[in-house]
Amino acid sequence: MSSFTAQDVKALRDATGAGMMDCKRALTESGGDMEAAAQWLREKGMAKAAARADRASDQGTVALAVGGSAAAIVELRCETDFSAKADDFVSLAGELARLVLDEGEEAVEARKEAIEDLSLSKKENVRLGKAVRVQASGGSVLDTYLHTQDGRGTSAVIVEAVGISQELAHEVALHIAFAKPSVLHRDDVDPAEVEKERVALTEMTKAEGKPEQAWEKIVSGRLRAWYAERVLLEQGMFGEKETVQARLGGGQIVRFELAAIGS
Repeated sequence: MSSFTAQDVKALRDATGAGMMDCKRALTESGGDMEAAAQWLREKGMAKAAARADRASDQGTVALAVGGSAAAIVELRCETDFSAKADDFVSLAGELARLVLDEGEEAVEARKEAIEDLSLSKKENVRLGKAVRVQASGGSVLDTYLHTQDGRGTSAVIVEAVGISQELAHEVALHIAFAKPSVLHRDDVDPAEVEKERVALTEMTKAEGKPEQAWEKIVSGRLRAWYAERVLLEQGMFGEKETVQARLGGGQIVRFELAAIGS
């Protein structure tokens, strides 16, 4: 019977990046010999998952969990849509979202090993993306939206609002999934990013040969359009002229969260 300790399993795991159960099996197969176990893992393609960490993970699955006045989003990323659509991948993403809903954002650390094991089994860079939980305060409206494609979630939205109906909150959630804003207010945009864009727009305007006296007005107009691509309240609702801010009337968006594959 093979003889090895939990410390041996940990040492092999640290050395190879393989999953715990795979390390146990490798040590069993090799009679407790660490070098032979490491070789066994390499031959099975289970070693060095860390080597995949630098590879792009633009695909994945977005999961949404809702309960009472709270909602959670978890984004599990990988390299190919083939892996992202697999039952085990979608199942783990859903499990993580429910865990975040029930126990908070830090709870995903408890499933770190499961993510690593999935990375090994898929032979891809599988990593946790966004993990967020929103708890609506008293008097707030909470709404969510999950867009699915080919059996997996590709974008998820949570909106918390006050002073508007549930129906309007859902319209806003749908708009966010469509327009993909990055911030709620103009003031939320990094000032350094704004200044960089202003300089670029000014140089562009000059290069077009516009009259100098018109530069400020032209740049300001172009900067407004730039803001509208990023700022939720300044976007045209579903691309129309009416802005989200105008559509809200006297209502207010308190917070929104968006996770989308490819963003």
